[in-house]
Amino acid sequence: MSTDTLTVTDVDTAVSLEEWQGWGTISPVPAMVNQVIDDLKLLEKDLNAPMTFGGRGALKGDFKVEEDKKHRARYASLSGSEEKIQFFSARQIACRLLGSRGYLCQKCWLPQEDCICSKVTACPLWHRLRIWLYMHPKDFLRQNNTGKLLWQVFGVQAARLCLFGIAEHEEMMWNELNRAGRNKVWCLYPNKNAVTESVKDIVGCSMNLESQAGLANEDDTMHFIFIDGTWSNSAAMFRRLQARAESEWGQEPRCISLNTGVSLMHKLRPQPSWDRTCTAAAAIGLLYELTLLPEFSSFGLDKQAEAIDNALEVLFEALIARRLRRGRSISRKERHNRDIC
Repeated sequence: MSTDTLTVTDVDTAVSLEEWQGWGTISPVPAMVNQVIDDLKLLEKDLNAPMTFGGRGALKGDFKVEEDKKHRARYASLSGSEEKIQFFSARQIACRLLGSRGYLCQKCWLPQEDCICSKVTACPLWHRLRIWLYMHPKDFLRQNNTGKLLWQVFGVQAARLCLFGIAEHEEMMWNELNRAGRNKVWCLYPNKNAVTESVKDIVGCSMNLESQAGLANEDDTMHFIFIDGTWSNSAAMFRRLQARAESEWGQEPRCISLNTGVSLMHKLRPQPSWDRTCTAAAAIGLLYELTLLPEFSSFGLDKQAEAIDNALEVLFEALIARRLRRGRSISRKERHNRDIC
């Protein structure tokens, strides 16, 4: 199969629950994603031409031209901004999913010949931590995305995928966050206009550590939201979180600042500034900062951070090897410096 072009036949475009959850989510197949796929199938029949995809699930050829007209008309017909966000996200995800099927490994999102799953070691996350990967749809199934490593290592229950603009995902996340309460929820986002707390500041106000030997009570779970998208998209994602938090709690979400070092991924995807890093590196930084505090030192968070660090190195080496094999530079041009992994 060509790595540049993928043709999808009509008979295999339906997305089963098993396939959907195989990409790293615990949700049912989103209704609007299904609707977009149905619309693509109908257009395919009308045109009597198969869907053809290029890199990152982008449609190609004459089908792309006609579908572009259809989706722009549909987008323009939507009355509210919320409907437009949901339609945009669903279309992005549907195309990426169909365009990646049979080509990418469902677990690591790399081409099957470059799969790293056998080299990534699973490690349980401390049961009173929960990570939310709030991911932009343009980062869904992106090969050099590092957020996927969190559920590869910790599992999909401990590190949960929440796709921006997908109602089923966002409601699932907010139901959990509301159950925990604002004082046990933090967002990792370096917003200069937001009041940020250090990791040390959260101790003593977030949870009761006295019953640490027993099973986690849902009220004792600490929730950390990682915004996973390009820097140009992350501002809109954070504003959406702010608006929802103000609606639910009457206040903005609490934000944490980290003293993260330089990630390996800087070599492949330069950041706008050295204080910004990839999602996996931010998780590593959070776990290491927590383990330095006496209240958290006995929970093995340093080992959990090390497991993510090792997985990040495995991903980095696989991406480097793939680029070299294809005769590409191992560093990105400066014009791509707004990306976050």
